[in-house]
Amino acid sequence: MSNDVASLHNLVSARILAIANQKGGVGKTTTTINLATALAAIGQKVLIIDIDPQGNASTGLGIGREDRGENVYGVLMGETTIRAAIHKTNIPQLDVVPSTADLSGAELELIELDRRSHRLYDAVSEVRGEYDYILVDCPPSLNLLTLNAMVAVHAVVVPLQCEFFALEGLSMLIKTIERVRLTLNPGLEIQGVVLTMFDKRNNLSLQVAQDVRDFLGDKVYRTVIPRNVRISEAPSHGKPVLIYDHRCAGSQAYIRLASEVIRRERHLNAA
Repeated sequence: MSNDVASLHNLVSARILAIANQKGGVGKTTTTINLATALAAIGQKVLIIDIDPQGNASTGLGIGREDRGENVYGVLMGETTIRAAIHKTNIPQLDVVPSTADLSGAELELIELDRRSHRLYDAVSEVRGEYDYILVDCPPSLNLLTLNAMVAVHAVVVPLQCEFFALEGLSMLIKTIERVRLTLNPGLEIQGVVLTMFDKRNNLSLQVAQDVRDFLGDKVYRTVIPRNVRISEAPSHGKPVLIYDHRCAGSQAYIRLASEVIRRERHLNAA
């Protein structure tokens, strides 16, 4: 099975990235929607797949819970196709497969299904040639939904809050990625770690940033995402911060991050 994953990943045009961290509150969903928006703004066609039962990525893109119709739960259960579950957003070049609360019970249901860890991989194969980037917003836990994401993607982007136990949680995630690479997806790698909620006036932020860079070196993006009130406000308006206030420090940071992600992808493709 792992050879099948590797061969199909090598044949497709879309670059598929999971945005993952088993800790909540690290800026994972915020990074997903704003990185996607920044990529779309510079001409990339982007699909977000929201596999977090909280559905915050869907809400943050202005897709109301009453408007989600076909969604990722139905896709994983085999009740609908991913193409039927794609919703247009108000942002040109950016689509989303939304999540609903039904997804909270999906892990128990997936256990009973064939290819339970490959459900997302199988579904995404239908549309992977139609996008430049597909970003998967994962739940804040290392469960069967997250495993589906890691089987389906090429690489993982890890948002990491600049706080005391950051490296401890990161070590756990790295071990999980290594296990998936050894058993289910041999091409899986960490595309990069993005430091979030960074406050340059705070000594702890500076120390954590240095510790992470010492630990992972070039895997850590040069771009850091600052603590910024406009980033916090934007989801309540159903907009990415780049649409809510494109001039704020948070928006500018996500634009730089998108450029850095693309540079890394070009480097990987050239290697």
